[in-house]
Amino acid sequence: MPDSRVSAPAVPGSAVPDSAVPGAAASDRRVPSPRRYLVCEPRYFAVRYAINPWMRPDRPVDVLRALDQWQALVDAYRDRGHTVERVAPLPALPDMVFAANAAAVVGGRVLGSLFRAPERRPESLPYAAWFKARGYDVRPAESVCEGEGDLVPAGRWILAGTGFRTAPEAHREAQEFFGVPVIGLTLVDPYFYHLDTALFVLDDENVCYYPEAFTPGSREVLARLYPDAVTATRADALAFGLNSVCDGRHVFLAAGARALAGRLAERGYVPVPVDLSEFHKAGGGIKCCTQEIRS
Repeated sequence: MPDSRVSAPAVPGSAVPDSAVPGAAASDRRVPSPRRYLVCEPRYFAVRYAINPWMRPDRPVDVLRALDQWQALVDAYRDRGHTVERVAPLPALPDMVFAANAAAVVGGRVLGSLFRAPERRPESLPYAAWFKARGYDVRPAESVCEGEGDLVPAGRWILAGTGFRTAPEAHREAQEFFGVPVIGLTLVDPYFYHLDTALFVLDDENVCYYPEAFTPGSREVLARLYPDAVTATRADALAFGLNSVCDGRHVFLAAGARALAGRLAERGYVPVPVDLSEFHKAGGGIKCCTQEIRS
């Protein structure tokens, strides 16, 4: 079987040395854990339809710039010791680059996606085939479910979003399949249509989120579960600062979320800014492009 790992020279300026980040001394207590990520090259990335407020088909995508930005993200992961694998893109699926939406992987089990938008439903098939070819237990979703877009593993439980895409019934389905408690959270702002645009996991005990993206009851749940959470402003969220990936120490986050980067550094995390602005045209960012394989 050919090696599917991404290998390319580092892009200058794609990452910031840990020692150059404010609060670097405090970050010594943060320990990264090696991760395995699945990504899809944006060779055919485009905005051909509109299924969220960010998408405007009349605004062209610069594919070459998108390829460079995506490669910078891959390099940032690899530079920090993470394994990056890839699934081949298909020309008829312009949103296939958003790997996180295609499945949720917990304990070596894969719950596939059933996208709400008909345009995206075929994306689940090549991802399911990729996992099946490597021996994973893959189950197709029976209810509308958009993978790690709305199913966010967080240590002892899975945080599960609903309100715009994933159906509440999929939360029950995920709990039965993974055998992990699922905590439902309801989103209310269409600009934050997936949970991973409004919240990301810092470690098994804490998260970072934008409170106003949720209903009052869901905000109360998050406050009870994570009294020490890092909270973000609307400006942070609109800059895709919550569509981030953390390995326990490094936070790969949107280059435009500077205020949030500062707050994370104060908590001892090491921000790794990556510019994925071309993907913002489709309503996606760093986490959207990253499927974590939890074996």
